[in-house]
Amino acid sequence: MEVRSMWEALQVHGQVVKLGMGHKDASRKLSKVFTFAALSPFGDLNYARLLLSTNPTLNSYYYNTLLRAFSQTPLPTPPFHALSLFLSMPSPPDNFTFPFLLKCCSRSKLPPLGKQLHALLTKLGFAPDLYIQNVLLHMYSEFGDLLLARSLFDRMPHRDVVSWTSMIGGLVNHDLPVEAINLFERMLQCGVEVNEATVISVLRACADSGALSMGRKVHANLEEWGIEIHSKSNVSTALVDMYAKGGCIASARKVFDDVVHRDVFVWTAMISGLASHGLCKDAIDMFVDMESSGVKPDERTVTAVLTACRNAGLIREGFMLFSDVQRRYGMKPSIQHFGCLVDLLARAGRLKEAEDFVNAMPIEPDTVLWRTLIWACKVHGDADRAERLMKHLEIQDMRADDSGSYILASNVYASTGKWCNKAEVRELMNKKGLVKPPGTSRIEVDGGVHEFVMGDYNHPEAEEIFVELAEVVDKIRKEGYDPRVSEVLLEMDDEEKAVQLLHHSEKLALAYGLIRIGHGSTIRIVKNLRSCEDCHEFMKLISKIYKRDIIVRDRIRFHHFKNGECSCKDYW
Repeated sequence: MEVRSMWEALQVHGQVVKLGMGHKDASRKLSKVFTFAALSPFGDLNYARLLLSTNPTLNSYYYNTLLRAFSQTPLPTPPFHALSLFLSMPSPPDNFTFPFLLKCCSRSKLPPLGKQLHALLTKLGFAPDLYIQNVLLHMYSEFGDLLLARSLFDRMPHRDVVSWTSMIGGLVNHDLPVEAINLFERMLQCGVEVNEATVISVLRACADSGALSMGRKVHANLEEWGIEIHSKSNVSTALVDMYAKGGCIASARKVFDDVVHRDVFVWTAMISGLASHGLCKDAIDMFVDMESSGVKPDERTVTAVLTACRNAGLIREGFMLFSDVQRRYGMKPSIQHFGCLVDLLARAGRLKEAEDFVNAMPIEPDTVLWRTLIWACKVHGDADRAERLMKHLEIQDMRADDSGSYILASNVYASTGKWCNKAEVRELMNKKGLVKPPGTSRIEVDGGVHEFVMGDYNHPEAEEIFVELAEVVDKIRKEGYDPRVSEVLLEMDDEEKAVQLLHHSEKLALAYGLIRIGHGSTIRIVKNLRSCEDCHEFMKLISKIYKRDIIVRDRIRFHHFKNGECSCKDYW
């Protein structure tokens, strides 16, 4: 008999009680009731716990099933529930017990407990089990302990596709996409069969790093690997995202057009891609097409279309869309939605309106939102408003836990020449042990991704790069280039500031691209921070003088430089 609802489960349980546990069918029926209550989305986990507590002599299957339920609940179960259940098991644990326990630790982010369980299962002789090793690999990756995860991976005598995919996914999740791609190539060399999850992880790595050639290689091999893309929107979504973030919006659109069944995720990826490339009207039109097709937008879709309005400065359209979505779908606005609208007003210089909007918001503004407004105040020269709003960053009472707030405050003070205030903020930052993340730029050359930081002399071809950069600077100075030293918020003379500017990571990446990427091919650069005005002007001049197409993806959007113009129209 199949149990399909808790009402039926209660009926069957009543039969078991009436028959008694000694009846030949009692054990089988109780197992069905317990499994449904514990694992079915229509079950009742508390009822399953009650069944086990009133029948403590049941075998390990029941305990393992309840541990499995704890590891799969929509909200992480408090780990002491799983641990107390484990300690109360009347029979020794088996190779099914530990994976569920480890998953509970992973979801609850408890490294000490996870490591203790790792030690215990090793002592009990379960360490060689491949399934358990894969769960451990995933757990340490979730904890962010990639050194331990990689050590475990490298010591595994046998690795299956799950092992490789878990390690690749862990590297991608912790911003190590180049290392993830290198590991994927090693996986192919070892002859391990690729599955759908592997493809999605490596496409994410290609998207994050700008490794377009590897992304194309993966796309070209999907048929050989037996992975269908036109009917599977998750792989298609990853491809759309990869091509869009790789600077090939036309390829992203081609993949999108070939998808047979489009879900909200593939629509969102395409809308987001169009918005980031400055094709904002196309993004808004696609949002309308999506609604017409009967697909309901989710929070991320709305964020994507509001981003399109923000990138184009379409204030009226953005607020109309925001109101329309709430009215038609009853969607509760997220902090990201409000952030787009604040940014939309702030970029246009409507700072008072933006501040009033923040103060009238029905939800508490977060630090990121305040930083957006303060940065706009700095850009538009409203130093008084910027300094007044900095109280919301909670720097002076040292409650801020990320370097971004301190760096922004430091830059605001520096822009007004308040060097003592800047020094105080830096001192507070040092006391918290916070470090400013370095600006990095990546460029793909001959299938390999090269990463640069400011003044980077560690590249094998550094000498040639700096010679090329010097020649480029001499050439564009003759065309009127003058370094924007106001961008350097350090207490030094203008000559030193100019040197700082000329050694920015994207300029080094560009110089390397000019050396290694043939004329006629687009130079593509991926940057982790917002482009400064000097680098933006630098790229425009290079595109004009050297007649090169340059695509730069910064933290905000794409910049397509061609013939001395940028696709952002100097609005970013």
